[in-house]
Amino acid sequence: MLKTERRNEKTTHLDTMPTSEMLAIMQEENLNAARAVETELYAIGQAVDAIAERMRRGGRLFYVGCGTSGRLGVLDASECPPTYGVPHELVVGVMAGGYEALYRAGESAEDSRESGYADLAAHTLTEVDCVVGISVAGGAAYVLGAFDLATEVGALRVALSCNEGCPIEQVADIGIHPDTGAEVVTGSTRMKAGSAHKMILNMISTSVMVKLGHVYENLMVNLQPTNVKLRDRMIRIVCDITGADYATSERLLAENGFTIRAAVTAYRTEEEKQ
Repeated sequence: MLKTERRNEKTTHLDTMPTSEMLAIMQEENLNAARAVETELYAIGQAVDAIAERMRRGGRLFYVGCGTSGRLGVLDASECPPTYGVPHELVVGVMAGGYEALYRAGESAEDSRESGYADLAAHTLTEVDCVVGISVAGGAAYVLGAFDLATEVGALRVALSCNEGCPIEQVADIGIHPDTGAEVVTGSTRMKAGSAHKMILNMISTSVMVKLGHVYENLMVNLQPTNVKLRDRMIRIVCDITGADYATSERLLAENGFTIRAAVTAYRTEEEKQ
């Protein structure tokens, strides 16, 4: 039996526990999920370096998954453009059942290997692209179908599961498998397995973007002024980098298309002239 399908001995009486005890056990298991991620840092690092290298050659990153796994991939992909100013086509979430499955579960979609192949093929996959297949159990036919295409074209294959040696890992170039064990509610892998995968996806996309130069020190220097909060953050970033006051930083951004890099360059040019 898969580790993620076993019953958790700590929660066999979950339905009769007082709320405080129930929450304490959930939080203990959340911490165990974070500890499981720590054991996979080497494999995560391998994935980061391989993805960054291919992206430098024009490659893209595809997250492919079903159910919770697919939703997590779409979430991580959708957050890259506003955070790092990259094109929406650079990091893409591909989900069994399409985007409708984000809010209306269609669990049977994960059983179609042909759909996984076809949905990824619609993006014209190439050898410099990267495919992260996400499946907690590690045997989703939809993900295996996507890996079939990745194998054909020579794209990088990274398997993200919670069961070492699972089918998707057996056909991957890199396997990441945090052992999160039995869930608080048996088989409900949207809980700590999902939490571990969310952390890993955050680590992969963030580290890749740092390596590609979309972060200066620890600042998001490719932000776009799409709302009041981000506009204010951009001004404060220019303040941090240049040492200029808020009003000066806002002026520099306004004069330079609200582009942080251009505003910083303009400031330094002004300083040199003085």
